[in-house]
Formats: sequence, structure tokens, C-alpha cells
Amino acid sequence: MISTLIFIAGLIIAALTAFTTRDAMYVTKKDRWGDDNETLNIRWLIKPIAIFVLGLFLSIIQPFALDRVDAGHVGIKVNLTGDKRGVSSYEYKTGWVLYNTWTEQMLEFPTFQQHIEYKDQTVITKGGFAASIKPSFNYSLKPTAIGNMFENLRLDIKQIEQGWLMNAIVSSVNDVANKWEVDAIFNNREQFEAAIVAECNKRLSKWFEVSQLRTNITPPKALQQAIESKTKAVQEAQAAMQRKLVAEAEAQEKIAIAKGDSAKVIIDAQASALATKLKQKEITPLYVEYLKAQAWDGKLPTTVAGGAGTFLNIK
Repeated sequence: MISTLIFIAGLIIAALTAFTTRDAMYVTKKDRWGDDNETLNIRWLIKPIAIFVLGLFLSIIQPFALDRVDAGHVGIKVNLTGDKRGVSSYEYKTGWVLYNTWTEQMLEFPTFQQHIEYKDQTVITKGGFAASIKPSFNYSLKPTAIGNMFENLRLDIKQIEQGWLMNAIVSSVNDVANKWEVDAIFNNREQFEAAIVAECNKRLSKWFEVSQLRTNITPPKALQQAIESKTKAVQEAQAAMQRKLVAEAEAQEKIAIAKGDSAKVIIDAQASALATKLKQKEITPLYVEYLKAQAWDGKLPTTVAGGAGTFLNIK
């Protein structure tokens, strides 16, 4: 921007110079016949052209720059002429900042949350199994620690993301994975990733705060098949146990029904026997004769002895 301003200023000065000296644009000369002739004065152009060229040259070589620190960012103007790892001092800046690019550097660091995703990485779980991760997470910088971070790393935020920060994240994932068995990771993924977030913040708390980390971890194909087989076996065992419980319940139901039927038969038999016993107690000789009388139809027997008509008492 400063270069553009210098270039525009050179154009304006050259134009003003040309305007103020326009009277010297032409010169009058007499020809050999004594007549006056006007000719273009080349020297009139020298001064405006020289001013224009000077402005152009200054705009190219000038070291100054004018930048604006955007909202939600912290600007750091760094003095590059020091002996402390090349940085003698730095200042926090906001708004428009003018600086000398030969001796100073202007950097911007975001203070709001940033989302980042890394490419596939390999980690080793407990037991020596390799697994693939593709971590994604949010991070935010601590505004008051940005200057200290720059003093130590001497990189802008994009370089830090793809270098130092990536190594710290992957190392944290790898160190936590070393303590977890591979099947435990996939059965308790939420707790596993929470442990990684805690480890990341432990290591990065000086400059960063990490949140919402997802490892997107996937096991090797052979191990994945083994996990699927194990899961299937567990499911089948659970299904078999359920069938056993159902069969036992049905058997208990049948036993209960059989016991009920048996009890009913016994009760009915006991009731019938008791009724018979009671009837037997009630039957007397007189009652038997009464029953015979009730059953007689009033006809005499047709069998007689010797035709005498005498009744034969047959007992």
C-alpha cells in the first residue's frame, strides 16, 4: 500500500510540475526568412519525467508497509534486528500498523476457535496392534501467550499447525493409544477420545486449548474382521442364552399346568370316593326294599312250580 501511495504521489507531483511549467512547452525561433516559428521544447519534459521516474523508483525500493489487524486477531510487530534468536522485542498491535519490512515483521494470530483436520496417521495400541487415525479437532490460542509462542517457535500460525501442533497432537494420540487395548478403544471410544483431549491440553496448555477432538480411528482389516467375529460370537451367545431362558420358562409353565391337572384329578377322585362312601353309609335293608318296590312294575313272575301257582321264594 505504501508503494502505491508513493507511486501516486509521484504522478501527482509530475503532473503539477508539467502544469506549472506549461508556458515553457514551446519556444519561438526565427527562420532564415525572419518569420517566427514555435517548436516543442524537449527540455520542458525532463523535469516531470524525472519526478515520475523517481517516484516509481522509490515506490519499488521503499521498505515501509501498512497493514490492518483484522477483528478477532492479535497482531505482533517483531523487531528483527535483535540478538534473542533474531528477535529483540515484539509489540501487540491492533488496527492499522505501519512498519519497516527491512527491520520489522508483522504477524497476525487468530484468537477465536479454529478447526483443523490432519491426514491419515498410524498409531500403535496396547499389544502392538497398528491402527489408522485421521484426527480432527478445534483449538484456540491464548492471546496473552502468543508473543512467547512466537519467540520459541519463530513460525506463523499455518506453519505451526502443520508442524509443531500436528506432532504434539499425533504424539498425544499415540501415547494414550499405547495404554488402551484395541477392542477397548472401539467399545469405549468416547472415553478414549476424552483421555486424548486431556493429554493434549496437558501438553499444549501453555499456548493452546484443544477441544472436540475426533480420532476417526480404524483398525487394520484383519483385526477389524476379528472384532466383528468376536462381536458376532457375543451376540450369538446372548441369543442362545435368551433362547435357554425362554425354554426354561416354557418348561416351568408346562410343569405348573401338569401339576394343576394332577391336582384336579386327585381332588375329583377323592370327591367321588367320598361320595360313594357316604352313599354306602346311607343304604339300609329297608331302603333296599324300598328301591325294589319303586322299581316293581306290578306284574307277578311268570315261572311257577308244578303248575300249582305257588310262589317260589328264590334267594
